Amino acid sequence: MSRSVTRRTEWPGHESPARSAGQGLGDSPDSSRAEKELSPQDPAERARAICLRLLTGTPRTRKQLRDALHKRDIPDEVADEVLSRFEDVGLIDDGAFADAWVESRHHGRGLARRALARELRTKGVDSALIDEAVGQLDPDQEEATARELVARRLRSTRGLERDRRLRRLAGMLARKGYPEGMALRVVREALEQEGEDVEDLGDHY
Repeated sequence: MSRSVTRRTEWPGHESPARSAGQGLGDSPDSSRAEKELSPQDPAERARAICLRLLTGTPRTRKQLRDALHKRDIPDEVADEVLSRFEDVGLIDDGAFADAWVESRHHGRGLARRALARELRTKGVDSALIDEAVGQLDPDQEEATARELVARRLRSTRGLERDRRLRRLAGMLARKGYPEGMALRVVREALEQEGEDVEDLGDHY
């Protein structure tokens, strides 16, 4: 993931971008006062101030910002003009946002490409940018992360029947977006290494 590596520091400590992206979209006393000081006859100035405040310390997509402007009754044509200007000067970059999101959420939460793509769609990122960002996640790296997730959860399943262990561990991977075939194979191999007989477990999944 060559492009995203340089942007990992955008979310220090791999803080959940989902939580960060949700912060600042609501009103606070300071932000409300600042917005009221701007002339209501100058929606462009209000729009710029809102965007700059929301972008401080936290990357956001164009859609997130447009939704925030709409919530504050900024006319659509004014919002589009301001957002386009922000894109021109690099203050909004959905491609960089997608790269950083994939890097942070994969390493921080162990999410696979399918789950990452789903999350980026909810942020309004263009499909082509999503494909490019998740495509930089190397399949070998994705599988290695799946193995790490299983290894961390393996001990907590000891004492359960073997088919329940398989379902629980494979289900955990499926919820994080890993393909069923990969999930089954990784779990079966982990159980085999532990000495569990898993010859027929695939029939129970």
